Amino acid sequence: MSVHHRERHRTQRIGWLRAAVLGANDGIVSTASLVLGVAAAHATHESILIAGIAGLVAGTMSMAAGEYVSVHSQADTEQAELELERKELATDDKGEHRELAAIYIGRGLDPALAQQVAKQLMVHDALDAHARDELGIYDTFTARPMLAALASACSFAVGAAMPMLVVALAPHAIVIPFVSGTSLVFLALLGGWAAYVGGAPVMKGVMRVTFWGMLAMGLTAGVGALFGTVA
Repeated sequence: MSVHHRERHRTQRIGWLRAAVLGANDGIVSTASLVLGVAAAHATHESILIAGIAGLVAGTMSMAAGEYVSVHSQADTEQAELELERKELATDDKGEHRELAAIYIGRGLDPALAQQVAKQLMVHDALDAHARDELGIYDTFTARPMLAALASACSFAVGAAMPMLVVALAPHAIVIPFVSGTSLVFLALLGGWAAYVGGAPVMKGVMRVTFWGMLAMGLTAGVGALFGTVA
């Protein structure tokens, strides 16, 4: 009787998880910091809302554009490397076979077995074998610019909407403590969820995210209070 064992690895989540966590974290921290800085400068409730909405829109577009350009550059580099490898396979098949076998020998395979493995993999799909084992390009981690841009933009917008909702609902007199407290809670939940999904210690994820969020909000509020006093 054959037993089929399927392991569920978390590496398949790396692409979308990184973009989603980065976007949501940036959305919460940057928007909360912005409204806290404006509020600390003694702005009106309406001005705080306008500044927060402007930050939400600008941040969403910035995240989308930045992620698209960054990941597209990675994709271009990967394609250039694959094209170079394709040409080398066409002009020096034996040399590429020796190169692949040397990689497997370096990983601990017996030379004879390494030669056999390299030969069989190259017969099956030479470019895929070299992309994976020589260049380190895996399908799981292949750059997808549009997907990364969309994930970052949407997650930023969702993250930024959280402190903005608090600003809209909280009385003007207690905007600063409400936004600060709830944003730290949002960050703690995000850090804990990201750590859980990624298989990392949850408390470390919570502490790491909340610490940097607290630092960013504190510094921005301090700057706002300083300029508000000077003005």
